[in-house]
Parts: sequence; structure tokens; C-alpha cells
Amino acid sequence: MILQIALTGILVGCVYSLVSVGLTLVWGLMDIINFAHGDFMMISMYTVFWLYSLFKWDPFISLPIAVIVAAALGLTTYKLIIKRLVNAPGLMALLATFGLSLFIRNFAQFLWSPNYRFIGESILSGKRIIFGDIIIGFPQLFAAVGSILITLLIALFIKRTRIGKAIQATAQNRDIAELMGVDTEKIYMLTFAISGICVGVAGTLLSGIFPVYPESGAMYGLLAFVIVALGGFGNIWGAFYAGILIGLAEALGGFYFGTQFKYAIAFLIYLLVLQFRPKGLFGW
Repeated sequence: MILQIALTGILVGCVYSLVSVGLTLVWGLMDIINFAHGDFMMISMYTVFWLYSLFKWDPFISLPIAVIVAAALGLTTYKLIIKRLVNAPGLMALLATFGLSLFIRNFAQFLWSPNYRFIGESILSGKRIIFGDIIIGFPQLFAAVGSILITLLIALFIKRTRIGKAIQATAQNRDIAELMGVDTEKIYMLTFAISGICVGVAGTLLSGIFPVYPESGAMYGLLAFVIVALGGFGNIWGAFYAGILIGLAEALGGFYFGTQFKYAIAFLIYLLVLQFRPKGLFGW
């Protein structure tokens, strides 16, 4: 039973990691905290749900649309809000995105009510793999594998491509990057779009596992902040490993101490680690 619970925690932790990768890119590049990050994911989850309810589209079919919606939200947020606050104190952007988060959440509640909604059937529903006493659901397994692949692609994109190197240069020193011919304005826009892609994919993968409701993005966003700080700001693989750690701690903590304490255990680990590693497990 312990192995089963640990495996479930690792699978969910992989999706947490993907949510956090999008946040750590923005945080590491621009030193800006996007408080509405989790709410972008909530909108992508609703996109998948309504396409399923109205047209019976499977989540895998609606994945590209959910990703486009989330990426568009990221670009719009940058153009209308963040662009004006790039050179302002970091607290200004935090307060602005916090207000945006409240608006998105309450507007979703106004449109769709606070009720929990579920996607009844999908291609992977009911399918599972059995190894002795260990049962792995296809939806959870596919979500984890998809999250790992997207994280790997983003890491390779940042490390190997010319644009990725421009993103790294902008994160290290914006002024010098501009002197070298880097269009930092486009780099910022691209980073917010990538951040939206991450939550769009994560929201689609989670919509077939967890309920969809206006507050569903709030806890994922909060966990993403914890994971980014735990893994190290701007560190993609740090966010990935920290996400798995939080997912594992959440699952085992919920089993040993009760589900009402599972988030408390995750936050406690975060506080303990920061006592010894203020810049996170993989920060420098």
C-alpha cells in the first residue's frame, strides 16, 4: 500500500512540476511573480470541460485549443499589465497579478457557478496497468509522462536553441543582452507564452483526473510558488524534482496524518529546507 501511495504521489508530482516550470521561467527571467498563474490553468481546465460537455470532444482532442487559450492569456497579461511594470518594484507586479487572479476567479464563478464539474468519459477512462498489488491508472500515467516530455522539450529548447540562449542572456543581464542585439521585449512575450503553454498542457492532463471549479487553480498556483522556491528560482530541473518531492510528500503525508494535513506537510518541508538552503535545493 505504501508503494502504491508513493507511486501515485510521484505521478501527480510530475504534473505539479510542469505547472511550476512555467512559473519558474517567468520568475527567473523577469523577477516577477505571476499570482494568476494557477488561474490560467483553471481556465484551460474549463476549456477542456466545456468542449467535452458541448461537443463531446475528448481532452486529448481539445488539448491544442486549451494550450492556445492559456498561451493567449499569458500574452495578454504581459501586453496589458506586466509590460508596464517591468521596471517597477517587484511588489507592483505581484499586486497587479493578484488582482488579476481575483478577477479571473470571481468572473469564472459568475459565469459557471462554484459547483464542481467532472469529465465523465475519455479515451483513457477505466484503463489501468496492474503489477502485482500495484495499480496504475492510464490517466495518471499519461499525465505524468506528458508532463515529463513537455518539461524535457522546454529544457532542451532553453539550453540548445538560439532563442533559448537569448532567454538565458536576458535573465542574466537585460542591458547587456540588448547591447548584443537581443529583442528583450519579444523574449518576455515568448516567456509568458511558454508559461501559458505549460499550464495549458497541465490543465488538460489534470482535467480528466480532478474536478474543475473556479478555485481549482488557486491551490495549484500556491503549490507552484512553493515548488519554484524549493527547487531554486529559474531552475527548470530544480522545479521538476521539487514538484515530484512535493507530490510524494503530499501523498504520504495524507496517508499517515490524514488528507486534511497533506498540504500542511508539503509546506512544512518547504519551510524546513529553506532554513538550510535559502535559495532552494538547486539554487546557486
